[in-house]
Amino acid sequence: MPLSSRTIALSAGAVVIAGLVASYVLTRPGGDNPFAPCQTAVMAGAGKIGGPFTLTDENGQTVTDADVLKKPSLVYFGYTYCPDICPVDTARNAEAIDILEEKGFEVTPVFVSVDPRRDTPQALKDWTDNVHPRMIGLTGTPEQIKLAAQAYKVLYQVPQNPADDSYIVNHTTFSYLMLPGSGFAEVYTREVSADQMAESVACYLDHSS
Repeated sequence: MPLSSRTIALSAGAVVIAGLVASYVLTRPGGDNPFAPCQTAVMAGAGKIGGPFTLTDENGQTVTDADVLKKPSLVYFGYTYCPDICPVDTARNAEAIDILEEKGFEVTPVFVSVDPRRDTPQALKDWTDNVHPRMIGLTGTPEQIKLAAQAYKVLYQVPQNPADDSYIVNHTTFSYLMLPGSGFAEVYTREVSADQMAESVACYLDHSS
């Protein structure tokens, strides 16, 4: 039996551009703020993180940031055909969210696709339901995704005119903690474990008004 295009994509190996991640420098914050005891790193020189967006959720409904980010949320940009990077990162996020739930905190996992050509709402739903039952999957038009990615300082490269569905999308791999009312709170790299992430998020929630 010939391999499907999805199988080929999943076996091709992940390619993430190191230069994209290096575009933003992680530094320790200064100044007085209520979250100072929790902060470990923020994006220096990146400007404001987050902002308004209009996208399509996994149920095919048009939603905005106000609809999606009603509760503390962990936002991640990736794509469902990602061979190994996105599955590992989102599984880590899901584990952290389950740890937080055991502590009495409810945090929403959000997955924004940078690959709208393949990531239809149904494809997203199938994927996100497998990662975490409360994960919200978002897609949209290329322009809508571009605007959302720009708001979160996410860089990605979708191949132009791919020959088939086996292409790889290079993208940054940060996870963003967003808090209702105050917005961006923290960014987590791939090196942060689920336990470390849960401890950090819990600190923010303990110090939020």
